[in-house]
Amino acid sequence: METGSVTTPFGRRSMTLGMLASQVMAGEIKPDQSVDKWKLFRALCEAKPLLGIGDRALAVLNALLSFYPKNELAQGNGLIVFPSNIQLSLRTHGMAEQTVRRHLAALVDAGLLLRKDSPNGKRYVRRDRAGEVDEAFGFSLAPLLARAEEIEQLAAAVMAERLHVQRLRERITLCRRDIAKLIEAAVEEDIPGDWQGLYSEFRDLIDGMPRSPTTAQLELLLDELTGLRTNILNQLEIQVKSTKRRGNADYIERHIQNSNPESTSELEPSFEPKQGAIAEPDNDRGSVTVAKGETGHPFAQKEEEQSRRPGVRNDGGGLKSFPLGLVLQACPEILAYGPDGAIRNWRELMAAAVIVRSMLGVSPSAYEEAANVMGPENAATVMACILERGGHINSAGGYLRGLTRRSEKGEFAIGPMLMALLRANAPAGRKVG
Repeated sequence: METGSVTTPFGRRSMTLGMLASQVMAGEIKPDQSVDKWKLFRALCEAKPLLGIGDRALAVLNALLSFYPKNELAQGNGLIVFPSNIQLSLRTHGMAEQTVRRHLAALVDAGLLLRKDSPNGKRYVRRDRAGEVDEAFGFSLAPLLARAEEIEQLAAAVMAERLHVQRLRERITLCRRDIAKLIEAAVEEDIPGDWQGLYSEFRDLIDGMPRSPTTAQLELLLDELTGLRTNILNQLEIQVKSTKRRGNADYIERHIQNSNPESTSELEPSFEPKQGAIAEPDNDRGSVTVAKGETGHPFAQKEEEQSRRPGVRNDGGGLKSFPLGLVLQACPEILAYGPDGAIRNWRELMAAAVIVRSMLGVSPSAYEEAANVMGPENAATVMACILERGGHINSAGGYLRGLTRRSEKGEFAIGPMLMALLRANAPAGRKVG
């Protein structure tokens, strides 16, 4: 049984104030205090980052606990275990004895074990005539029992921190998704605003995070992303409210005109979808649009989604165009075909597109037809996109002719194509979610 006296280590090992403090703490254990050793060990595994011990030290401690005969650590059961290093090596699945000794020292330094060395440094036990333990020399588990409540609190703190980090990562992931999709929607709907600048700010925030961020860094990132999302939402809400007011005014004006019995205005004829097309209701505007189910190329899904939205074409019948800076950011490969490796205006982009057309084997007639239908700027933009995804397109000429036919029918938009490439060409961000 425990004598409660202070002991010093055997041999060259020196005595420290930490060892003395551990022995004093062990001497203050209440007689009725007990704890389940395996439940306490699981708490130790959770709290190991705060205790400064590693996995292999825990493996050695697990082996020591296996030599304790009872499941409950208690003062009345005796708290000394005295296995040899050979036995510990076997129960740690063949860990080298030198490594076992090193991790035993780490457990002592961490205040989780006490050495009770014999006069010759050996570990053994003396028993009385009844076979009961009279005195044992080895390692005392008393610090574990004395610090059981502290260890459980540390484990709870580690688990709470882990849950907090998990929730931060989830919220960051939701913010990232919201921001990317809101900017994409704003670009596709041609809403006024510096969307390219906002997207660059968004990418800077994500790319600036280290591979293994701290909790404080995650909290700061979440605050900044939340502020950016709020800014984007405010701009979009202003546009929605403005559109709603204009729509109400137009509705009232049409209602007054149609209520006039002398009015000679005629209703527009209903749009009849062609055979083979899919007629779908547009829930936002109450109209019917036609989307042809075409797949088989890299942008087919995005273009099909865009083709179901009204407003793809402008008043002049051509595709809406996008800022040159946005096109070059989404399609950087075409810069190599500009003068001196740079493109400064639309004229230089169109000249580079002609070079790319020839290089990709697109016939002059196919490109000329695309320029007539889409407009020269948009045709050059499409060529830049085709160059960017050249490895995924078998026939650039056939692909361009297909887009031209869809553009003639109002079933193609450049916005989704550019946004897909913009995301693909963004610098590879480190994971945070």
